[in-house]
Amino acid sequence: MAEDVNWLDSEQLQSWMTFMGLLVVLPGELDSRMQRQAGITNFEYTVMAGLSEAPGRTLRISVLAQLAQGSLSRLSHLIKRLEKQGWVRREPDPLDGRYTNAILTDAGFAKVVETAPGHVDAVRELVIDAVTPAQLRSLGEISGRILRGIHPDGDCPL
Repeated sequence: MAEDVNWLDSEQLQSWMTFMGLLVVLPGELDSRMQRQAGITNFEYTVMAGLSEAPGRTLRISVLAQLAQGSLSRLSHLIKRLEKQGWVRREPDPLDGRYTNAILTDAGFAKVVETAPGHVDAVRELVIDAVTPAQLRSLGEISGRILRGIHPDGDCPL
C-alpha cells in the first residue's frame, strides 16, 4: 500500500460505503416505482418536471442536460422518445438557431401533473419519512456542502 495515501479509518469507510450504497440503491428504487406507477423512469420525470418549471416550459437541450446531469447524447435520445409520446417537441432556438429547444407540450405537462403525486409519495416514503426533521435538515445542509465542494464557483446546475 502507498504510504502517502490518507486512507479512510474504519468509521469513515463505513460511512462512505453506506453513503455509496444510498447513491446506488435510491435511484434504482425511484426508477422502479416510477416505472410501475407511471410508466416512465425517474430521469424522464426529472427532465419533464424541469421543463414544466421553465419559462414557457422551454429550455435549450444543452441546458436541460446540465440540469438533469445527463450527457447531451443521452438527453437527445430521451427527447426523441418523449417526442414519440407527444410529451415534448423540439424547435430551433429563436435567439440562436445553432441550439435546439425542448418544449413540454400540454400532453407532457398533463403527464407531469398526473405523475407528480406518486413521485412525491415515493420521495416521502423513501427519504423524508425515514428520518427525523432534524436529520432531514442535516441531510440538506450536508448535501449542500458537498455540492458546493464539487462546484465551488457556485455553478451547480441544481
